[in-house]
Amino acid sequence: MLDQILANAPLYLLIAVRALAMIEVAPLISSDSIPQVAKVALAGFAAFAVFPQAAPIELPQEVFNLTYLLLVIGEAFIGIIIGFYLTIIYSAFSSAGQFFSLQMGFGASETYDPLAQIENPLMGQYLNLIGMLVFLSVDGFQQLFLGGFQRSVQSFNVVTLLTARDGLLTLLLQGLSQLFIDALVISMPILGTLFLVSLTMGLLSKAAPQMNLLTEGFPISITVAFVLILATMPFLVESFAYVINNGFNVIEKLIASMGRQL
Repeated sequence: MLDQILANAPLYLLIAVRALAMIEVAPLISSDSIPQVAKVALAGFAAFAVFPQAAPIELPQEVFNLTYLLLVIGEAFIGIIIGFYLTIIYSAFSSAGQFFSLQMGFGASETYDPLAQIENPLMGQYLNLIGMLVFLSVDGFQQLFLGGFQRSVQSFNVVTLLTARDGLLTLLLQGLSQLFIDALVISMPILGTLFLVSLTMGLLSKAAPQMNLLTEGFPISITVAFVLILATMPFLVESFAYVINNGFNVIEKLIASMGRQL
């Protein structure tokens, strides 16, 4: 196996570049808390595991020239697309929390989220943490490397990417639109209930101004939201699992369609 890799070192490097680019962008494993050496080692091991199954590609006779450099850039682009699409799907969880954080009264409670690596409201961080646990429970990393990376290496290369660029563009656009749809569906029970609570308090404050509901509004909204989150937790977990699995299914279908064009 090692002799085969040494004899085809340029091809192995292309696969490793695709793996490293995917790892640098994919959710969770792209975190800055993971040492860069560990990411490079993981990319090298992933390339070692799938190297015998790589799709055939015609490499230039003189390696490390301009043509080979373009191939490296193309492989990195493929890895970035796979990782970025999964990041879009994973971002639906924190986006759902952002939708109803303002209604709860947590709109100004943004802090740095080490998982998302952005400023995120508290509820966005909470749903992001639940999403991470669900991602691990549905074997997200196994699906990422077996369903995403391995099948992409088996099915297509940079040359195929040029003929299927329209499908990749459609994938990214659908992913962005699906992000808002998933986030809205996940947050709708809580968001709708908080809207009714705010509407009720507004009507009561007009009917009885002496009740002074302005000072009591935030505690009521926060309490109702937390009760709803506890009550809808099974729905949230099932929704998160569906969103993650659906994202991997879309990637596998795209990879299969690109493989047929090879």
